[in-house]
Amino acid sequence: MNVVLNALVLALAVLLAGCIGPPIPLTERTVENLRQQAPVRFVLSFDDGPSGSDFYNPTARILDDLADNPVMPGIKAVFFVQTGAIGGGGTATGRELMRREGRERHVLGFHTATPRHTNHRSLSPEALEQALTDGLRIIQAETGQHATLVRPPFWNYDRRTFAAYQQKGLSVLLTDLSANDGKIYGFNMSPRRRENLLLQVSQVRERIAHGELPVVDGATPVVVTFHDVNRYTARHIQEYLQILLDSAQADGLPLAAKPFYDDPEELLRAATARTVRDASEPVRLPGWWNWIWDRNSH
Repeated sequence: MNVVLNALVLALAVLLAGCIGPPIPLTERTVENLRQQAPVRFVLSFDDGPSGSDFYNPTARILDDLADNPVMPGIKAVFFVQTGAIGGGGTATGRELMRREGRERHVLGFHTATPRHTNHRSLSPEALEQALTDGLRIIQAETGQHATLVRPPFWNYDRRTFAAYQQKGLSVLLTDLSANDGKIYGFNMSPRRRENLLLQVSQVRERIAHGELPVVDGATPVVVTFHDVNRYTARHIQEYLQILLDSAQADGLPLAAKPFYDDPEELLRAATARTVRDASEPVRLPGWWNWIWDRNSH
């Protein structure tokens, strides 16, 4: 079954990579509505790391570029870590990078504690309880942080897993924008990254214009997802930052003076405000993920 699903995801991703449509046109009504809304700040998040590689470690490169870049130095991000991943968070290199993320005051959230990128819905209640306990313990031990955010693998959860998260004090954070940089096995480039984000930003703009997103500390948080185990992403992270700014400008989306977060407490408040409150709450995911995972099955 997993082989069939992976093949389906690969086929759809390859097909849809060449089928990115134009952004939603900006209307006068939308421009007027946006004047009534708070400007946007991007909540950067990274999944699947840290990388345990000793060769051009992509997590390390991303941390370097968040700290020092021409767009906005000192950016803080949310890293959803895999604490037990083979070749990742389960290695000495991976654990040291988790400690570095803590030292540099990024926010760490829980992704997995299993050796691989396992869907939590496939775990028994006992196995999920153990994974959550182990993962949160490791994050606390390595960074001193008490994680309060979880991003389920493949964005996928149901009432049972959602309740398990809540029992551990975890809130589910999904995403508004996705770089689509970690979804295709064996193909990790994003040749149409600019067109992809331009379209997605226009879609989020419409939601903001209708007042659907909360305001936190005078800004509207928009969540963006990358993958810090992807070397392509690591090589292009500064370009991605600029693409986000360019897309906002092209789509007529007002940005705050600081378009990203550089204060971890503000970042955590913003991310927490965007979490899912109830397992039955309708959610929107970028692109075709809502088609892959039927949200009504919750």
